[in-house]
Amino acid sequence: MKLLLSISILLISFTSLFAQNDKTIDKIVAQIGDNIVLKSDIQAQKLQAIQAGIEISPDIDCQILEELMYQFLLLNQAQLDSIIISDAQVDAEMESKLRVIEQQIGSRQKLEEFYGKSVTQIKREFRPIIRDQLLAKEMERQLTSELTLTPREVENFFRTIPMDSVPLINSQLSFQQIVAYPAVTGDDKQRAFDHLIEIRTDIIQNGKSFSTQARIHSMDPGSAANGGEITATRGMMVPAFESTLFKLELGDVSEVFETTYGYHIIKLIDRKGDNYTVQHILIIPTFANDALENAAYRMDSCYQRLKSGEITWDEAVLLYSNDEMTKQNRGVITNPITGEQTWDMEDLSQVDQQIYLITDAMEKGDISEPNLYTNFMERKQGVRVVRLMNRTAPHRANLEDDYALIQRAAENDKKTRMIQEWTQAKIKNAYIKIDDDYKDCQFKNEWIKQ
Repeated sequence: MKLLLSISILLISFTSLFAQNDKTIDKIVAQIGDNIVLKSDIQAQKLQAIQAGIEISPDIDCQILEELMYQFLLLNQAQLDSIIISDAQVDAEMESKLRVIEQQIGSRQKLEEFYGKSVTQIKREFRPIIRDQLLAKEMERQLTSELTLTPREVENFFRTIPMDSVPLINSQLSFQQIVAYPAVTGDDKQRAFDHLIEIRTDIIQNGKSFSTQARIHSMDPGSAANGGEITATRGMMVPAFESTLFKLELGDVSEVFETTYGYHIIKLIDRKGDNYTVQHILIIPTFANDALENAAYRMDSCYQRLKSGEITWDEAVLLYSNDEMTKQNRGVITNPITGEQTWDMEDLSQVDQQIYLITDAMEKGDISEPNLYTNFMERKQGVRVVRLMNRTAPHRANLEDDYALIQRAAENDKKTRMIQEWTQAKIKNAYIKIDDDYKDCQFKNEWIKQ
C-alpha cells in the first residue's frame, strides 16, 4: 500500500485532466468539506498502479478513496493552520514531477506535443495541485514532529512482534576509510582552461561542430554522448551556469566560465521563458601523473605506520585523509541509500563494488593495503586504505545487534497510531459524504458515521 500511495498526484492529474475520451461517465464519489473525490481520480490512480507493476488487491478502490479523503483532511487542516509553502518549493517539486513524466514520454518536446500545451502552460495549470500536495505533506510532518520514543517503548514494541514475524537480517558490514586525493594545482587548472579556450576557438573561428567537439572532449558523462545537449528549466543547474546562458542570444557560444565542476562553454539552442536547450562542453581540471604517485606514497606511509602500531586509526584519519565526507567522522563510510553506517551486499553492489573486493577476505578490524580508488559520485580518483569495522552473520533481528532498525520500526508504528488518532478525531467534526457504491468499503477509519 505504501508503494501505491507514493504514486504522484501530478501523474494522476495528468492522466485524468488530459483524457480525451468524451464518453467517460464521471461522478462524485466522496465529499470532504469543500473538496470532492471523483470516480475518475480513483480509476486514474489505479491505472498508474497497474502500469507501475504494483499488485492490485480486490479492495484497491476503497484503499485509494480512503487515502484521497485523508489527503483532503490534511489539506483542510493546513489551511486552517495557515501553513505556507513557498513558490520556490512549488517550482522545485513541479520540475521534479515533470522530469519523471519526461522520462516516461521521451523528452520535453514530446511531452508538449502529447498534451498540446507548452511546459509553461502545464506548470501554470498544475501549480495549485502541487501546492496542495506540499501543504498536505507538511501538515502530516507537523503532526508527528514532536514525536519522542523511549528505550522502554522500543523494547516493548519489539516484544509485541510474534517470533515468526521477526525479520531475518542479512549480513551487514561497516567500513572506515582514509583517502588521499591528489591535489589539483593552479597549473592543472590553467591547463584545463587553456584546453577549453582552444576548443572554443576551433568552434568559433575554424567552424568546427560544437556537437562533435562535445562528443570528443566533454567530460560531462550525462551530455557528451548526445553532442553536449541539455534540456532543462531555470533552477535545475548551478547559478553560474544559468547566469551565463540567460545572457546569451540564440546560437551564441559563451566565453569560458568556471563552476565547482570545472570549466564550461555553452551554446544556446533554444529558450522559451524559463525553459532552455543548450549544448555544453565541460573540462575538469585533472592532476599531473606524479600527483597520484605522491598520494600513493603518502598512503603507503600511512599503512605502514598503522600496521606497526605507531599511530592509531583515528590519528591516521586526521593526519592523512583529505576526504571531506569521512574525515571528521573517524573515516566511517555512510550508506547513502539508508543513511546508516551499515551496508548489505545489494547496497554495496550499487554504490561501491570496489570495497567488497577489498574486504571480502578481511576480518573485523583488518586494514587493507593502499588501493586506487574512484569516487564516482564526485568524479575523483585517489588512493585509500579501508578498515573493516564489523561484519555480522545473517540472523533474526534482535535488540542488541539491530537496535537502530527496531527503533525506526517502532517510530513508524507510533507515527501511524498518532496519525490514525488525529484522523479519527477530525472525521468526527468534518462534513463527509460518501457515495452508496462505496458504503461497503472496509475502511481503516470510521469515515461513514453510524
